[in-house]
Amino acid sequence: MGLFDLLGKVGKAVSQVQDAIKDASEQISNQLNNGQPQQRPAPQSAVRQTYPESTGEIKPKSYFAEIIATEFPGYGVAENVPVTDLAGFANDSFQLYKTRPYQAYKAEWGAPYSFVLYAGGGPKGVVMLGDGHSHCSNVKYLIARAYAKKLGLPYINFYTQMPNEREYVVSRIRKFLG
Repeated sequence: MGLFDLLGKVGKAVSQVQDAIKDASEQISNQLNNGQPQQRPAPQSAVRQTYPESTGEIKPKSYFAEIIATEFPGYGVAENVPVTDLAGFANDSFQLYKTRPYQAYKAEWGAPYSFVLYAGGGPKGVVMLGDGHSHCSNVKYLIARAYAKKLGLPYINFYTQMPNEREYVVSRIRKFLG
């Protein structure tokens, strides 16, 4: 078992303990509040990120979610997935910029994957949305891409300021998924 596997398992165990503590805390709080349930905030990975309404070419995230849901029904889809959900709490070395030597980058520094497509019990591809040149210069996107590559997952990026016609989006995702 490698160090990264061990760290990933430790991270998952810590997360499970934290969830158990939250649940126990809620039960105690409910008993103290005479059974009145408290409103629990949605987990971060389930929060839908929204983009500003289009003033030009920007397509909202729901546009891509609808395409993935209707054109790829054989895949399960998760939105806003932290890199650590797939890579664990890794700290790996990559050369993200040509002018810099290899440096260590933590998985939690990566931008959350906009969509992760699942099939057969595991992740099969990553779809990332970004604007400007975020995919080729922003360190958060570069870290996310590096960890996807390390995991052997296709990383499919779309610039939200581009037209992204439906046929184009579908054909690119199909190409990357094989």
